[in-house]
Amino acid sequence: MNKKISYILGLMVLVFGVGAYAFAGDGVMDRISAVTSAPPAQTEPVTKDAPAQNQEQVQQQPVQYHCINPLIIVKSPNNFLNKKVCMKAKFGKFATLGLDYKPAMRSSETHISFLIYRPDAENNIPLSEMKLFVTRKAAEKLIDLKEGDMILFTGTVFSTALGDPWIDVDSITKLNKETPKKASQDVK
Repeated sequence: MNKKISYILGLMVLVFGVGAYAFAGDGVMDRISAVTSAPPAQTEPVTKDAPAQNQEQVQQQPVQYHCINPLIIVKSPNNFLNKKVCMKAKFGKFATLGLDYKPAMRSSETHISFLIYRPDAENNIPLSEMKLFVTRKAAEKLIDLKEGDMILFTGTVFSTALGDPWIDVDSITKLNKETPKKASQDVK
């Protein structure tokens, strides 16, 4: 009986602790709510004679993103399939991980992937279970991103091939720059 109670308490602590991390400080909530609560599109009534451009504007709806800890998505990617997500993470580096894999195809000619670091590790350990893709055109605008920079990114989970989340990234926002750690030298 004690094992069941401790298991349930441990699970509750994990759920509430991880959920709190996803919305933790640094004023990030202001940035996250700006992403998730876009004002409704102002539209004009469409008549039969209205141009097609006006009809497209009317059909646009504000996009709602689920802001969540990356570890939760990695733990149960099927729950987020075809959902819009946003995450705060530490940027790792651009890579070619997952490109040209047929079950979740993103061509290396048009896309590049990037890695983020695990939020649950003290050291910089890549979260390689999460496959993140951005178009090369969009990546060219992000050349100022450095390893360790905090970013907020949004995207859509388009596949769960290999039991991992595969995400098309819509936008990446640099939150702040990581200050480099001073290297200590032992002189004897």
